[in-house]
Amino acid sequence: MRDYGKLLTWREEPMSGIIEEPGSSVHYHTGSWRTYRPIWDSEKCIQCFRCWAYCPDASILVEDGKVVGIDYLHCKGCGICAKECPPKAEAIEMVLESEAREKESQAV
Repeated sequence: MRDYGKLLTWREEPMSGIIEEPGSSVHYHTGSWRTYRPIWDSEKCIQCFRCWAYCPDASILVEDGKVVGIDYLHCKGCGICAKECPPKAEAIEMVLESEAREKESQAV
């Protein structure tokens, strides 16, 4: 019987579940978690890439060396991109997800 008061070394610890193939968050669309949505304005963007560098979810889309949008399937709405966007640009605005969805439905 195991003494639960004794600390085990990593070699003494019993082997637990093993994942045969590592997963990737690319397959999990986590954008539905957000309360706020970043809205990117291409006209205001100065292409400084600060939003891209600081985004913890790699949700800033870049093509041919330019920011082209936001991956809303994976963006969780943390607002770091908007916070890091330089004040002279203010190219990213955080809006309530419900308001963004309402505007989208009215545009259709």
